[in-house]
Amino acid sequence: AEKEQMIQALNTHRINTLSELRRTEKAFAKLGSSDVAATMTAAWSYYVNSHGLLTEIRGLTKNYPFNSECLEEAKRRVYSDPESNRSWNLCWLVLNKINQDQLITCYAQYQASQPTMWGGQTPSSAGVVQLTNAFVAEWHWAVQQMLGHWEQPPSR
Repeated sequence: AEKEQMIQALNTHRINTLSELRRTEKAFAKLGSSDVAATMTAAWSYYVNSHGLLTEIRGLTKNYPFNSECLEEAKRRVYSDPESNRSWNLCWLVLNKINQDQLITCYAQYQASQPTMWGGQTPSSAGVVQLTNAFVAEWHWAVQQMLGHWEQPPSR
């Protein structure tokens, strides 16, 4: 009965945060329920593609909101990576791809150099470096916090 309730909650997206999804995944693992793999895969995909991941990571990056294009690029890279079938967990794959491909540094530098970040003015080189470093520190911390939900990679 509990398993069916969890499946129903996943299918209706009532379980929709990283910690709730991880808790459910762990509960299924304890039950030895391999028959819920497709349900969990769909729930993780929904979480990432419905902006749940972006919303949650931005909740951790209040000073310097996480760059949505960085997340989109990581998703594109996961979808085009033949190795991505090694895990059923799109969230973990995306966060891991951000780390592996060092996307934070690239997008932090890009965002910090935009005149819109500087009130329409052309920023100084020192200003860009300082803002880039602030982005990198906060974004990297947030990604590490989120990856910390897994004791080990969710891979096949």
